Amino acid sequence: MKVFITGGTGFIGSHLSVSLQQKGHFVVAVGGRDTGKTLSNAGVKYISADTTKKGPWQEKLRDVDAVINLAGRSIFKRWDEKYKKSIYESRILTTRNLVEALPAGKNITLCSTSAAGYYGDRGEDILTESEPPGSDFLAKVCRDWEEEAFKATDKGVRVAAMRFGVVLGRDGGALEKMIPAIRFFVGGPIGNGKQWFPWIHIEDLISAIMFILENKAVNGPLNFTAPKSIRNIELVKTIAGILHRPSFIPAPSFMIRLVLGEFGASILASQRVIPDKLLKYGFEFKYPDITSAISSFHFSGVQ
Repeated sequence: MKVFITGGTGFIGSHLSVSLQQKGHFVVAVGGRDTGKTLSNAGVKYISADTTKKGPWQEKLRDVDAVINLAGRSIFKRWDEKYKKSIYESRILTTRNLVEALPAGKNITLCSTSAAGYYGDRGEDILTESEPPGSDFLAKVCRDWEEEAFKATDKGVRVAAMRFGVVLGRDGGALEKMIPAIRFFVGGPIGNGKQWFPWIHIEDLISAIMFILENKAVNGPLNFTAPKSIRNIELVKTIAGILHRPSFIPAPSFMIRLVLGEFGASILASQRVIPDKLLKYGFEFKYPDITSAISSFHFSGVQ
């Protein structure tokens, strides 16, 4: 199988490229950094391109079997209007350009990223894929992002919209920022810690993408979150326990909003997201609970 990946040199894209190569697939990885060219080998070809713009990179989509759309500017920084525009356009324009370049009438699968932010701040609600979108900025981004991806169905493309929870991995993602804070005694729950925290282990995320590629009946929106929901305070306590550190110093809600602005409000949101469709399709999680997930990274509490 020939698989085209936007955001192919990022945290998730790098893990996915390795997994695909190990299974004998050929990868075309598109990213914006020239350093990514060093990744090119017999099993992967790197292309440096700005996917928000039309260009020669689109020609590589003519003979692919699958597309994994991971591109998008990071949301983990303070937002101003200029950066919010960048968050939006990096996702919407990339997806629009991808769909435009896909050939019609071929047996192609498009797995396009979305996020649990699709649902907005929903308190105690249990969120399956049938729930409507929220009304805040991130919810609008996700709604429009998915809308662009599903336009590919008009070309006969099988489309899955992957609503990612926060991805946990040893070498990147949220843990890369959380571990040092907790290790040096300044990590604690965000706000009151009672908000639901949607998450997924990087290995389960990669396996779920492979599951979609290998099972032709899987399509539509899919929650990419672990089946056992947790609150923010439980995540922090689990990490702190493994590191043998305290977790009692919270980051007050007013301070989060003051320092991070609108982004701060988004990370205080509560989203109890359940991977209802993945489970019904028969996908099995290797790390369904937070203790097994965090323990798998083998963090040392004395470093």
